Amino acid sequence: MSDSPFSCRSCGSTRVADILDLGRQPLANSLRTAEQLDQPEPSYPLELVLCQDCSLVQINETVPPEVLFSEYLYFSSFSETLLKHAEALAGRVVATKGLGADSLVVEIASNDGYLLQYYKAAGVPVLGIEPASNIARWAVEHRGIPTLNEFFGEAVGRRLAEEGRRADVIHAHNVLAHVADLNGVVSGFFHVLKDDGVAIIEAPYLIDLIDHCEFDTIYHEHLCYFSLTALDALFRRHGLLIKDVERVPIHGGTLRIFASRQGPGIEQSEAVTGLLAEEKARGIDQIASYRPFADRVEKLKADLLTLLAELKGQGKKLAAYGASAKGSTLLNYFGVGRETLDFVVDRSTVKQGRYTPGTTLPIRAPEALIEEGVDYVLLLTWNFAEEILRQQAGFQDRGGRFILPIPEVAVI
Repeated sequence: MSDSPFSCRSCGSTRVADILDLGRQPLANSLRTAEQLDQPEPSYPLELVLCQDCSLVQINETVPPEVLFSEYLYFSSFSETLLKHAEALAGRVVATKGLGADSLVVEIASNDGYLLQYYKAAGVPVLGIEPASNIARWAVEHRGIPTLNEFFGEAVGRRLAEEGRRADVIHAHNVLAHVADLNGVVSGFFHVLKDDGVAIIEAPYLIDLIDHCEFDTIYHEHLCYFSLTALDALFRRHGLLIKDVERVPIHGGTLRIFASRQGPGIEQSEAVTGLLAEEKARGIDQIASYRPFADRVEKLKADLLTLLAELKGQGKKLAAYGASAKGSTLLNYFGVGRETLDFVVDRSTVKQGRYTPGTTLPIRAPEALIEEGVDYVLLLTWNFAEEILRQQAGFQDRGGRFILPIPEVAVI
């Protein structure tokens, strides 16, 4: 970072207060090959702060997006849970909006077309915008999803509008948190959205992060951690109004907002005004409200390290499940590596054969849990616990146990 004071990504204020310092960390999705292990591995400060003017919680380091996203190893379609979530939402939106052949659905950070495929199957024209070239190419070649390989912002939104490609629906799922230029992206929403269109945004919810001690969702790709209060101010600044809001359980707790252009008759639902009042009551804009969270993270660290040491002392064989970004934060901040875990398993064939950031744990296929006689598995992708436990019934039948690290350490 430069020596100049950090400015809030939403309102530009320099009045920020420290919440949690997770030290220097490698990039959470930088899974290295064997040939890269002897090369220096970059690391960056990972500190969480609160803007005391607009209430936005964010990290105060910005890694260039070209470094993070131009080539990416996360394919959404490897998650059955995510596919079901996408299919249900698309079906609901098609029905409620009356979408058809004359409509257009645009998704920002469309990944491998996991969501847009369901609109396409319903006969609705779609357009994906995906900065990762490998994933954008896959979406086009394998799913036939028209995809622009670029970063979305105000200029792209204006260009699409000038081309007559204005959207009935804009989706942006788990992307707004990744954006440094928040104002540019939300301005882009305004330009590309039809007058009667709706922007559907999903982002991990700050309240769930705090209440469930989900500190491991903090990593360099996640620049911002949203409350409805912070989102409301951001969208209003660009002529958009959050009309409705829902809390959905995916990813450990997600906020889903529905925003439209401001205008006559556009009002906020009771769900919106009620949740804004709840956040105000619990002091979402006060730094004192976050201090217990930092204390809980330290207790979680002590509890997990104690359990792992006890199991290792008993001669148990330990591994982890999920070569995930959240797993990288947890392992690196807690200092858990090859001295404790033999390897990590992951269903993604793209990740298998690589090594985890910082901890250099080899990534293998899930079958290795049984093949190698693992006794205990640290479930790093705890947000997909139900799906994973169902898939790993054979491992459990053989006596294998899972360790859930969030929100409290538990063995199941």
